[in-house]
Amino acid sequence: MRRISLLGSTGSIGVNVLDIVRRFPDRFKIVGLAAGCNVDSLTAQVVEFAPDCISVCDERHAKLLQDRLPSIWHNRIFRGDEGNRIVAAHDTADITVSAIVGAAGLQPTLAAIRAGKDVGLANKETLVMAGRIVMDAVAAQGVRMLPVDSEHSAIFQALQAGRREDVKKIILTASGGPFRGKKPEELRQVTREDALNHPKWKMGRKISIDSATLMNKGLEVIEAKWLFGAPADGIEVLVHPQSIVHSLVEFQDGSVIAQLGIPDMRIPITYALSYPERLALPLPSLNLAECATLDFYQPDHRSFPALELAFDALRSGGVQPAVLNAANEIAVEAFLQGRIDFTSIVDIVSATMDRIQGGSEENLDDILEADAEARRRASALSGLAVRR
Repeated sequence: MRRISLLGSTGSIGVNVLDIVRRFPDRFKIVGLAAGCNVDSLTAQVVEFAPDCISVCDERHAKLLQDRLPSIWHNRIFRGDEGNRIVAAHDTADITVSAIVGAAGLQPTLAAIRAGKDVGLANKETLVMAGRIVMDAVAAQGVRMLPVDSEHSAIFQALQAGRREDVKKIILTASGGPFRGKKPEELRQVTREDALNHPKWKMGRKISIDSATLMNKGLEVIEAKWLFGAPADGIEVLVHPQSIVHSLVEFQDGSVIAQLGIPDMRIPITYALSYPERLALPLPSLNLAECATLDFYQPDHRSFPALELAFDALRSGGVQPAVLNAANEIAVEAFLQGRIDFTSIVDIVSATMDRIQGGSEENLDDILEADAEARRRASALSGLAVRR
């Protein structure tokens, strides 16, 4: 029985994790649930899975949750960042699944690692912001960092075909999002509804926008650097619209190992939870004959400059990846609120990166200070930007 603390339980990844737990009650048990402000969904999850501890976003939502649950739960409800850290590091957990969206996932993920928990990582921002600090903590504690994202799970699996020192290149695939093939002038007319309509994956709002700009793939590039020890020039991105080949690894002898599968997040989630075992999932098999063709293209950096910005941040190092991430979170929210147009997202990120330099990737205070400053500057720029 593997006991799980789940951070981000009401989001897309969290819901899929709970579906796996529900299907394998003899293999997994939920001991902690942390959600944001979705009290309706969290109440149902608590009643079904009976965790030892719960966290919500703030005091008001904690009171709402108390009003909906029997009194036996009241002293098990925590709140805010501290509550997330308590759930993440809960003493009975064997593995903590980090599926909180954005920078908010960093501190609870670190808390889980320092408490000696394995981590199923779906929060790429943790490694984007503080990859060196996090992976040093993983090594110091002797825990496992198991990737949940489909692309990084694919790399993790492909790497088992050879030695790390024999790897020549890691190749991340991207669906291309809903706007593949569009020109910059067309992208200025994109609506929020257009951007949220991903052609292959059902995801949350923020990651859907990141997929549309290709920023999500840029964040995954930085994540791959820390997960797998790959330099920037050892990582490549290819657009693969069918989303069947989830990523590839090229070895120095010319062998290229790929992981294929239907686009369903329950596959990489289950592998992270059950590793090194593989559990039988009631999903359709991949039918290559029905796929007919598998296409691969170089990314269009002119229409989608976010990917190159991420490579720039990776090469620059220091706090630049944290600045990239923070500015993007602010700009995406501004777009979702209708305050800026689609192409202004990357413009704001780029301008913010230009204005914040210095800081060490080995100093958490530097990273958090850069994150806060980037949010202030990006917020100001979002207020100045206007929809064209």
